[in-house]
Amino acid sequence: MELMVLLNALVTRLLFVLHSLIGVWRVTAVKKEPKYWLLALLNLLLCLETGLTLKFKQGRGYKWFSPAIFLYLICIVPSLWLLEIHHGTQYCGNEPGAVQVNVSNQDFNQSRESSHGSEGTDHHIIQTAKVFVNQLSTICETVWTLALHQTFLLLLVVGRWLLPIGVEITRDQLSQLLLMFVGTAADILEFASETLDIEDVRKNYVLINAILAVWTWSMLQFPLDLAVQHIGCKSSTSARRIPSLLLCRYSAELWNIGVSLFIQDGPFFIVRSILMGHFRIFNQMLVFFTAKNILVVTLQLYRLAVITLDFRATVLQKSRKGEVCCCPCEPYEAHAHATGHQENEMKEFVAFPPKEESQAPSEDH
Repeated sequence: MELMVLLNALVTRLLFVLHSLIGVWRVTAVKKEPKYWLLALLNLLLCLETGLTLKFKQGRGYKWFSPAIFLYLICIVPSLWLLEIHHGTQYCGNEPGAVQVNVSNQDFNQSRESSHGSEGTDHHIIQTAKVFVNQLSTICETVWTLALHQTFLLLLVVGRWLLPIGVEITRDQLSQLLLMFVGTAADILEFASETLDIEDVRKNYVLINAILAVWTWSMLQFPLDLAVQHIGCKSSTSARRIPSLLLCRYSAELWNIGVSLFIQDGPFFIVRSILMGHFRIFNQMLVFFTAKNILVVTLQLYRLAVITLDFRATVLQKSRKGEVCCCPCEPYEAHAHATGHQENEMKEFVAFPPKEESQAPSEDH
């Protein structure tokens, strides 16, 4: 096993565990109940996955699915749910938070001076750590929740970058996937923060759960890598199985369209439409992002129609020419087979001349 692969696999999963533990710590501090530390046991699944991956896959990932990303979602999403639900009963302004930070900084300077004059370096480090923890505890809870959301999405992208890739995925495909994840993470963060910050939404417990459910559903696209990989055609694929041929040629494009319609922009548009149509909630940003979702859904449907018409024209053109309609994503296989067949016929023709020519010399003799 390569040392760099092992290091990347372990460091990435360690970052996942540490971030998940910070989320559990915040839930325990907000709820003031030690029983919520039991959420930390979910990290045992990630530890088990790490051991199995190192043993059977030598630290590398799989072709279409990332178990580490999926288990990280399982570890951190419950904590974010509890923080957002509890967030509905707490409000805090910016000015009190700034005052608390200033006081904490003053305490930090005083503790540093006292420890420097009386005791050694070890005591100074301990006092510094205590003051730092107290300073973090005084930060407003809304700031903590938003920071966990932001670092969560950033860690998903960075973690997917650091995780060792499998043999089936290339560096070019990984770079495309990471660029897609950056845009997706920004849209998801905007959806959660923009809708949950509305005062009328905070007063409705059902709306909060519905928005968090759609937010969780949209996160399921991160463990999947189908957006940049093409599904290979089987040799038994025939011209009669048109859907299989369509999926074979445009697998990555169709997956992108499906993600946009059913996992991200489609559900986001439905939630925002319900907020404006049923609950009569209107603001400038909500209207703008609703229009954006409508535009994206329309363009994705237009793209699907273009792909279907292009594939239909290709199939009809091949059928009119009398060609065998093989899988369009493997155009060279049939050509190579036909070329090889023609070469075999030429070799047979050269190796075995006609009988009349072979018998002519014997008659003259």
